[in-house]
Amino acid sequence: MNTAPRLPWTEISPKPYQAMAAVGATTAKSSLGTILMELVKTRVSQLNGCAFCVDMHVRDLRKQGESWQRINSLCTWRETGLYSARERAALQWAEALTRLPDGHDSHDASFGALKDHFSDQEIVELSWTVAQINAWNRMAVGMRAPVAEKDIA
Repeated sequence: MNTAPRLPWTEISPKPYQAMAAVGATTAKSSLGTILMELVKTRVSQLNGCAFCVDMHVRDLRKQGESWQRINSLCTWRETGLYSARERAALQWAEALTRLPDGHDSHDASFGALKDHFSDQEIVELSWTVAQINAWNRMAVGMRAPVAEKDIA
């Protein structure tokens, strides 16, 4: 399997890259909390098969003190009791926005679950976070961003 990067996309087109980074800096200031946002980014990256982003966000979760058990169980979050109702609502919404071809009718239930745990401001910030990680995933997968071997944190 060829894992060589395709293009130096951040150098070829730095302005969109910088704009995306600025969006990330803005959403990072959200009241959602770092752990929740990193769980969402990791889960979306898992769904999109983005090795670079999964690696990065798992490392960020570990730096925030997240346990290996919760990280390893993220792909099966529905089958475990390891996640709060708030986290579950956010993960369900993130999956709904990532898997758009699965049907829009089911989004009402996902959105309703959000309303029990998040303010309108937080729902919009969560949605921006999901939209942004989906865009990052598409660039990293498309340009074949490499995963560098690093020590486990």
